[in-house]
Amino acid sequence: MKTAKKYLSVNIGQFDFDPANVLLQDAVTGAVPKEEGTLVVKQFLQQSVLTRLAKYEQMNKQEKKFTYLASGPGAYWVGEGERIQTDKAEWLTATLKAYKLGVIIPVSKEFLKYTVKDFFNQMKPAIAEAFAIKFDQAGLFGVGSPFEAGTSVFERIQAAGNTVALNSLGNLYDELNGVMAFIEDADKDPDGFTTTRKFKQKLRGAKDENKQPIFTDATAGATSTALGLPIGYADSKSWDYAKALLIAGNWDMTRYGMPAGMEYSISTDATLTTIKDADGNPINLFERDMFALRVTQEVAFTTLSEDAFAAITPAVVTGG
Repeated sequence: MKTAKKYLSVNIGQFDFDPANVLLQDAVTGAVPKEEGTLVVKQFLQQSVLTRLAKYEQMNKQEKKFTYLASGPGAYWVGEGERIQTDKAEWLTATLKAYKLGVIIPVSKEFLKYTVKDFFNQMKPAIAEAFAIKFDQAGLFGVGSPFEAGTSVFERIQAAGNTVALNSLGNLYDELNGVMAFIEDADKDPDGFTTTRKFKQKLRGAKDENKQPIFTDATAGATSTALGLPIGYADSKSWDYAKALLIAGNWDMTRYGMPAGMEYSISTDATLTTIKDADGNPINLFERDMFALRVTQEVAFTTLSEDAFAAITPAVVTGG
C-alpha cells in the first residue's frame, strides 16, 4: 500500500499561468506570484525594525562577500609646491549569508477555492508579521538565530560592554546621552534608536536639565524622535525585555539582503506538531478539514562592528 505524500506535487513553475484566474487547489506549490510576493516583502520590510534601520545589500546568490570603508584617508595642509601626503583608507571584508526563513499557517479548506492572487492578498499580513518578528528576534537579540554567533546587535553590545541601566544615572535624559556617548567614543555617530511602544511613556516623560521634553511623538507621518534621533519601534513579540529596553546604534554597521523570492507549498494531510489544540494534541489537518500553507524566504543579516551599538538595560534590582 502506497503512503500518501505529505505535500501535493503540482509545480506552478512548470507552466505559465495567471494567478488572478488559477485556483489555489490547482497550483499548490511553487514560487509566490511576483506581484503578490512583492507586496508581502514590502509589508515585511515595513514591519521589521531592522530592515527599516539597517542598510540593504543587493544579493544574487546565497552568500555574498563585500567590502566596506572602516576608516577613511586623512587630509593634510600643504604648502605651495609641496608633495601631498597620502594615507591608505582601511577597507574591510564582510560576508552576508542567507538562511531560509519559513512560516506554516493552518488555514480553512475553503481558501483552496480562492485564486492564487486573492489567497496571497488575504495571507499577506500574517506572513509579513511572522517573518518580521522572527527576523528581528534573530538580528537584534540572537534568539533562534541561524546567523554567525556573536553578530546580533545585542551580542555586540554585550561584547563591548556598552550598557547603561535604567535609573542608574538619575534620569532618562542622562541615560540616553550615555548610550549615545558609547558610540561617539568609538568615533561613530549614532543615527537612531529602537525600542517598543511600551517604552514610549518613559520617553514622553523624560526632560533635559532645563525641564524641556526630549521626546517628540510621531505626527502627520513624521517619525518619533528623542534627542534629535529617529526612533524605530519593534513589535513587542520580537523584543527581549530582560536584555534591553532601548538600543542606540550607528545602523550603517548592520546589513541585510534577500537573494531570492518567496516559495510556497500547501499540505492537506500533515500533522502540525508545533501547535496544539485545546486538549494539548497536535493539529491533524485531515481530521479538521484544513490545510497548511508553508512559505519560505531566504534572508541574510550581519553586523560590522561591536562598538557601533549601545543599550539601556532594565533597572538593577537591589536586595531589600
